[in-house]
Amino acid sequence: VGFINGSSPDASASFAAAFRKGLNETGYVDGQNVTVEYHWLEGQYDRLPALMADLVRRQVAVIATPGNTPAALAAKTATATIPIVFGVGEDPVKLGLVASLARPASNATGINFFVQEVVAKRLRLLHELVPKAVRIAVLVNPANASTADSTLQGTKEAAHIIGLKIQILNASTIDEIDAAFASLARERPDALFVAPDGFFVSRRGQFATLAARDKIPATYTNREMVAAGGLMSYGTDNADMFRQVGVYTGSILKGAKPADLPVLQSTKFEFVINLQTARALGIEIPPGVLSIADEVIE
Repeated sequence: VGFINGSSPDASASFAAAFRKGLNETGYVDGQNVTVEYHWLEGQYDRLPALMADLVRRQVAVIATPGNTPAALAAKTATATIPIVFGVGEDPVKLGLVASLARPASNATGINFFVQEVVAKRLRLLHELVPKAVRIAVLVNPANASTADSTLQGTKEAAHIIGLKIQILNASTIDEIDAAFASLARERPDALFVAPDGFFVSRRGQFATLAARDKIPATYTNREMVAAGGLMSYGTDNADMFRQVGVYTGSILKGAKPADLPVLQSTKFEFVINLQTARALGIEIPPGVLSIADEVIE
């Protein structure tokens, strides 16, 4: 199995374990009756064409791309025969990965874990935490184009309804993250909205350090960023999505065809708050917001 993710192995160890758990549920154990070859892009999405060509040349049994839309698209471009199990935040029909959710009718299937749909909720939760916020900076990774586009579309629509102004920042490298925060320090927006991206997750320590330095409330898409020191996150339970990709990968190894496996949609979402970060920022969490949090990190 060729496993491709945009993050780094240390940042995503728990996700890789969740993927293996899904494989185990179908009777496969990595290193015993299946070999998983892990490829961690660490934001270097330009490596994808060569990587996919190599996996296709070596005829791997399944290509698994949980949480990585660029990899799913690159796999679909590279092969029409090797099974692909994706985990994407955008509509897989619009992306051209499948004909429909119920009947993929192709060599690809997987999980749709929603990006754009949860953007409005995440922006509202940020506004409830920082009610005086008016100007919100939105940071996206243009190298992860489809996710960046859906995040921007969602934030623009939600910001208009709530009455917020947004400014857009781009970062695809470590230096560009530093530059984005330097811009934030100069322009002083009220809060930061960080798009979902595997590379960003791999740099979670950098985000936490810079956001603390500049005293800017920041919202992320997954709990790992909050555990590292971010203020809050709202999004899909990523570990569950990786597990489901593992289950589908195992099912295909057993003989199931991707065309016959309907695309699943995530049903588990989590809202996480870091109380220590809130105190450092001078933010008092409203009791009503605290009461709906799935996890509060002290």
